[in-house]
Amino acid sequence: MAATEFETLSLSRPHDHVLVVTMNRPEAMNALNTQMGRDLVQCFEDIALNPGDVRAIVLTGAGERAFCAGGDLKERRGMTDEQWTRQHVIFERMARALIDCPVPVIAAVNGAAYGGGCEIACCCDFIYAAETARFALTEVTLGIMPGAGGTQNLSRAVGERRAKELILTGKPFSAQEGETWGLVNAVASPAELMVAALATAQRIAGNAPISVRQAKQSIHRGLQMSLADGLAFEIEAYNRMVSTEDRHEGVLAFNEKRPPRFKGR
Repeated sequence: MAATEFETLSLSRPHDHVLVVTMNRPEAMNALNTQMGRDLVQCFEDIALNPGDVRAIVLTGAGERAFCAGGDLKERRGMTDEQWTRQHVIFERMARALIDCPVPVIAAVNGAAYGGGCEIACCCDFIYAAETARFALTEVTLGIMPGAGGTQNLSRAVGERRAKELILTGKPFSAQEGETWGLVNAVASPAELMVAALATAQRIAGNAPISVRQAKQSIHRGLQMSLADGLAFEIEAYNRMVSTEDRHEGVLAFNEKRPPRFKGR
């Protein structure tokens, strides 16, 4: 992935093959404005087009108060219906760019994840959250509804009945509740959140990148198919690995009792 400067995102490479993307508007609790939407689209579409040596991504928010507080209502105040709709098209594309990213994306939710911020977290492959994190889809309290994947991704994670309760009431819930319901994979102290997320990212990054991407795609797409179609998709994804250098290297390394050196080929 080529180095790019973003107005609302900061990118860092704390470990080999691991990219940290930080939503960086702490003065606004990392609220999602038009520019951040555009930046997230470009960032994740660039990765999809050319991941380079990036094998795992951690998405988080700057500061300790918020992951992302949702849509920037100050920017939205006074928008015409046409302006609102045009902005939302960017957010729709942002959600698809996150969901379709071939590289695994871990959300490290460090604070409030409300509205669009909760939807961004739900678009990631899985979520680690700080003990102090709070989630909510509050759109119905504003005369709208989740429109960046919230009604689809939350219900797939926690089930239809729980998703209806959370979305129709707009009530907030804790990281611990999210873990109990299946939305959050792990809860950590604020100080340990990024340590835990990065450790998992490093473990993913140490595996064969083609294998990881194919497995991710097989899980995600297979769950939208019948079991028979999912099995057929799985074996097509599997067959992609048979002739790769990494498959030969993995077996050789196992037999030689050494760590494998995967190249993504």
